[in-house]
Amino acid sequence: MGDLYVWLLSFFILIALVVLVVYQLLSINPLATRRLKTIGNICEMLMCLADLEFDYINPYDSSSRINRVIIPEYIVGGVLCALHIVTGHWAMALLCVPYIYYNVRLYTRKQHLVDVTEIFNLLNWEKKLRLFKLGYFIFLLFLAIFWMIWNALEDHDDY
Repeated sequence: MGDLYVWLLSFFILIALVVLVVYQLLSINPLATRRLKTIGNICEMLMCLADLEFDYINPYDSSSRINRVIIPEYIVGGVLCALHIVTGHWAMALLCVPYIYYNVRLYTRKQHLVDVTEIFNLLNWEKKLRLFKLGYFIFLLFLAIFWMIWNALEDHDDY
């Protein structure tokens, strides 16, 4: 039964990571938060980034909104990886390690924050990076849901 609680905690941590990445995508355009009510509308998020690309919004505001949630995203990702290591879920921990390594590499090189002066030059890279992170976290989320259901059914068979 304890394994089920670990997977449930992992599920909520992954939801928090998805929300942080979506917030980074949405913080490019503050008007988009009123239009978006669900996470699933990726095309709308890309339109928000396109608004910045075509200079419809202030790059300083969008950079400060993104930079505000980068460190919490790194911390939550590290907690998720540590949770999988402590509980002995080695496959999930190995799936988390490349993300942690990438974050540590960016942080040590002081490249983790979005620079307001370079945001237009790196806009395509930033879009691709955030969409890749979103896909990665959704993949981990589906794996966590699978293992949570698996452990719930396994516990149910024991009774």
